[in-house]
Amino acid sequence: MRYARRDRVDDPIRKRLGETVYELVGARPQLGSTMHHSLAEIVIPPGGRSQAHTHRQSEETYYILSGAGTLRIDNTPYAAAAGDAFLIEPGEKHEIVNEQDKDLVFLAVSAPAWDPADSMFA
Repeated sequence: MRYARRDRVDDPIRKRLGETVYELVGARPQLGSTMHHSLAEIVIPPGGRSQAHTHRQSEETYYILSGAGTLRIDNTPYAAAAGDAFLIEPGEKHEIVNEQDKDLVFLAVSAPAWDPADSMFA
């Protein structure tokens, strides 16, 4: 059993374009040593974005909790707002941009569990 809360994550991943990733469940021992999936809460501040990337093998699902933005998958833009879910399949280039005036917050579920070596940046 693993219990996690975003406000108890000691080492969030802070990306250069503004994205902060709070890994809650994952492959690393301190995250539960999962193999089949991982879970992260991601916060992108106003004007921030993720870096465009693909995954070799991971399927990823984004579920928007609050805020709004634009998710680009293979250069096609999709409006993303609270309550929306998006499946991103292996090999699909994707990035998400916060063009609003409040934080964009979403969950990312990866299967198998997220591994930095599986991400290829554009």
